Amino acid sequence: MRRLLFVPLLLGLALAGCGGEDPAEPGPSVAAASSAVSPSAGPVVGPAADPCKLLPKADAEKLARTPLDEPVASEGSCTYTGPVTGPTAQVEVYVGDGAKKMLDIDRDLQHSFTPVTGAGDEGFLEDGAVFFRKGETWVAIRLVLLNDPAANRVPLETAARAAAGRL
Repeated sequence: MRRLLFVPLLLGLALAGCGGEDPAEPGPSVAAASSAVSPSAGPVVGPAADPCKLLPKADAEKLARTPLDEPVASEGSCTYTGPVTGPTAQVEVYVGDGAKKMLDIDRDLQHSFTPVTGAGDEGFLEDGAVFFRKGETWVAIRLVLLNDPAANRVPLETAARAAAGRL
């Protein structure tokens, strides 16, 4: 009979040990990681660098040459997609470190780039994307269309110049 009294106690202790840390309280590794980044670690991207404001819907539709749905924005990016009824189209705008990382990856993959003038301090065009820097802020604009990428070069350059003017 005494053994039966210990079963609920052991079960309770076992369940208490499986709970882990309280998700509302970050562990030491999270706190240490967040304190390692200082506010002066890089340029602060202001409201003018909002990706959806750098390339508003009307400009994205000019770039894609088709109507697009309302943008889906997240921190550092803005995506316009074509309606589900078609045609297939997508315009993506990235601002900040992510844009620069995309360029670095494409360079590592030995993609072919063409210099772009008039879009910030430096700019580069590849099939389906354009990258530019103004000051310390990098911007990437990617275009997905089911056409010959050569047909998108001038519209991508035009979009980059317009976005650079808003930065």
